[in-house]
Amino acid sequence: MKILFEHSGILPVKKYGGTERIIFWHMKELVRHGHEVLLVGHPESEVERFGIKLIPRSDNGDWRPLIPNDVDLIHLFYTPSYEFEKPVMVTIEGNGHPGEKFHINTVFVSAKHAANHGSNQFVYNGLDFEEYPKVTATRSRWDDFLFLARASWKVKNLTHCVKACKKSEKNLHIAGGRKFSFSRKIRSYGMVDQVKKRELLSRVDALLWPVRWHEPFGIAIIEAYSAGIPVIGSSYGSLNELINEDVGVICNNFNEFQEVLSRNENTFNSDTIRNFVEKKFSVEVMTWCYAKCYERILDGESLNRSEPAYLDDKGPEDLLPF
Repeated sequence: MKILFEHSGILPVKKYGGTERIIFWHMKELVRHGHEVLLVGHPESEVERFGIKLIPRSDNGDWRPLIPNDVDLIHLFYTPSYEFEKPVMVTIEGNGHPGEKFHINTVFVSAKHAANHGSNQFVYNGLDFEEYPKVTATRSRWDDFLFLARASWKVKNLTHCVKACKKSEKNLHIAGGRKFSFSRKIRSYGMVDQVKKRELLSRVDALLWPVRWHEPFGIAIIEAYSAGIPVIGSSYGSLNELINEDVGVICNNFNEFQEVLSRNENTFNSDTIRNFVEKKFSVEVMTWCYAKCYERILDGESLNRSEPAYLDDKGPEDLLPF
């Protein structure tokens, strides 16, 4: 197949970028499987050394004239505002807004994410494990925890992470912004790049993810698993699909969350966690699933019976109880 992507940012991304990494890893994996991959993108993108043909885009206007005639399918990671002559598939990584509608061939990133938009079509995100080598450190302590998300985004719930760590007298490392605190146990690193993120994951005991919204997926969760560390999260969105008793703990409220952090022993097995993520959340699995979607579309099938739409009458960032 000849598959075209479009992204306005520089790829591969240099610092933080969840969706950007997914797009890039997926394109590389398609090339590895013999597909021809094109990117309409930023002229400074360095993708051609990975076998991806770059079609430079000089402005933010209509880029459809740049599409070659022999492209089989266009895969976008946003809902397009205009029509294409070629078949289109869309991946949505975020939550919609009340009444928002999506392309008929939209795929979401977890079963719950899809259901919240009136769909049953989803493909889990997957990691390129070339960027996440196995961590061999022995983990027996339960003292250092990591918050890895946009700190200013209230739905990610940094507030309860800080509160629980202070009450439990545990250390909290914050990556993704800064939080002022007089406590020596709370340390902020601001926005971190991939190298610093891996370094933090390699030396903490667990990732904290007590989100207060319906998390579409949570790439940081599987990044934590790649380092062999468990995830302590809430019960919202995709988390019941991503977290089980072998790889973490689901907490229904703050009291349960603090109780887990207050424990004295790490009972999780790093190899079990790493094996779990390698089996279920790899770029190989993700790309195989997307290829099956491509085949359905090229056979003339619509992935959804009708246009998906965000079903809740509340805003996606309205805080859920915790």
